Amino acid sequence: MGLWSLESWFESKPRSQLSSSGYLHSWIGRSDRCKWGLLRARLNDRLTAEMTMNPEIITLGIVWYVAFLFSTVCHEGAHALVAKWGGDLTAFHGGQVSLNPIPHIRRSPFGLVVVPLISYAWGGWMIGWASAPYDPQWQQRYPRRAAWMALAGPATNFILMFLAAAAIRIGLAAGWLQVPDIYGISHVTELANGTTNLATTLLSILFVLNLLLGTFNLLPAPPLDGNTAITVLMSETSALRFVHWSRSGQFSLLGLVLVWYAFPYIFRPVFSFAVHLLYVGVLR
Repeated sequence: MGLWSLESWFESKPRSQLSSSGYLHSWIGRSDRCKWGLLRARLNDRLTAEMTMNPEIITLGIVWYVAFLFSTVCHEGAHALVAKWGGDLTAFHGGQVSLNPIPHIRRSPFGLVVVPLISYAWGGWMIGWASAPYDPQWQQRYPRRAAWMALAGPATNFILMFLAAAAIRIGLAAGWLQVPDIYGISHVTELANGTTNLATTLLSILFVLNLLLGTFNLLPAPPLDGNTAITVLMSETSALRFVHWSRSGQFSLLGLVLVWYAFPYIFRPVFSFAVHLLYVGVLR
């Protein structure tokens, strides 16, 4: 089970019935060219029908993308800012010490535009990536500073999550919001009358998405931030040795594979704990 399986766990009912598996099994035995051509045509027709019949999906997608882009840019901007404070101006000169998304998109167009839009159309939520450049020689000289730089990104995501949580708690106290009966990745809170609007959806996505990004990136597996961040607990010599060892090609690939399959099991209790903490004193 990979990250995609989180969608079925988060949502009580799938937003869309799109699934590649049914199509794939139905076309086994045909030529590759015919199979993939027909598959692509059927998927395009299905996506067009979904978007045409459900304009609210487009609106939700816009909210998703705003939350995703803002959260990711804040994450990478924090990396770049702390690196600048530590003496590495690489990301600063690349324009990444900014909340302006353009320099970040220019550096990672596939991870910040293409993949998020495809993942939303395919699965109903967004994944993607970005990066802030740094000088490897600076990391060699100052591994402890590099560790703080790595921590800055996930820490920013947790700050954004806490801000969304504070807004939800204020809404509860004011009587504007209430605890929903069923939780979802875009439904952590709702209006007092039991409905949702753009504000409740945005708060829900900001809360869950930043919890996910912060948790995922703190895992101590290469090439995630946690793999460098954990060296803040080591001596400089041990930190350099650990980074060299863990960043070798085979360990990076192995780390990504293990995290991809293990993360849903890790995030489930984290999400449950975060929601109970969000509504402490409210949930019975």
